[in-house]
Amino acid sequence: MAKATLAGGCFWCLVKPFDQFDGVNSVTSGYSNGHVENPSYQEVVSGTTGHVEAVQIDFDDTVMSYQELLEIFFKTFDPTDTEGQFGDRGPQYMPAIFYHDEEQKATAETVIRELDDKNIFKAPINTPVLPYKNFYKAEEEHQDFHQTHAAHYNAYYKGSGRKAFLESHWGVK
Repeated sequence: MAKATLAGGCFWCLVKPFDQFDGVNSVTSGYSNGHVENPSYQEVVSGTTGHVEAVQIDFDDTVMSYQELLEIFFKTFDPTDTEGQFGDRGPQYMPAIFYHDEEQKATAETVIRELDDKNIFKAPINTPVLPYKNFYKAEEEHQDFHQTHAAHYNAYYKGSGRKAFLESHWGVK
């Protein structure tokens, strides 16, 4: 299995888009690239650990390529906003692509360039492509939140502004 580590605001909203695809083995909510070992949710949301909420995707790259994962990823958040995402503000909610090797880095840069060329957004994509440092699995109550807390998830997805943004740019429901 290959790994992708991606951040796009609240990790609750990054699991569901990948769950439905062949080749995706698992999507785990967690915290990435900070300086505190095994942080808690409360520590991360304080903005003091250096971590961002992220997902780590284990996938079969013979079924789904890293580029295809990134194309799905860019339809889940606002890649022009590095100050957070929608209702969630602060460094712990910034978007990022944490590459695991130079091939992932090059692919991410290519996907960003190609999306920018399509002028889908009102501003250039400024989602950082950063080297992967670490990933810590979030507490169990944050895993598969769209399934275990569907009403809360749906209210958050709509109320945060994410749903409206994605519908206006991609037609995503």
